[in-house]
Amino acid sequence: QVQLVESGGGLVQTGGSLRLSCAASGRTFLSAAMAWFRQAPGKDREFVAGIRNSGGVIGYADSVKGRFTISRDNAKNTVYMQMNSLKPEDTAVYYCAATWVGRATMSTYDYGVWGQGTQVTVSS
Repeated sequence: QVQLVESGGGLVQTGGSLRLSCAASGRTFLSAAMAWFRQAPGKDREFVAGIRNSGGVIGYADSVKGRFTISRDNAKNTVYMQMNSLKPEDTAVYYCAATWVGRATMSTYDYGVWGQGTQVTVSS
C-alpha cells in the first residue's frame, strides 16, 4: 500500500510562489496516476492537477491553468506542484492522492490513497 506525505505548504503573499511535494512509499507508486486536490473552508474538495504514471499530464483546473505545474520524479517516488502567481483564492488545504483505475480521472471518488494535506495560505 502506498503512503503519501505532503510538504511545502505555508504562508505567502499574493503573487508569490510555493512548491508542494508529495513523497510516496511503496513500489506501486510507479503504476499510479497522481493528483493534487484542494479544499477551502466550507467548500468541496476539488481537483487541481493530475499526472499519469508515465508523466503525461491529465489536466489542470481552469482556475490554475498557466500558473501551476505538476510533475513527478519516479526515481524519487515524488510528485511536485509548482504554484506561481498565487492568489488569495488559492488558499486551501492541498492533498496529494493516488489512483490505479487505469484511466485519466479528475474525480475524487477514483483516488483511493490520500495524504494528510498541507495548508497553503495566500495573503492579500
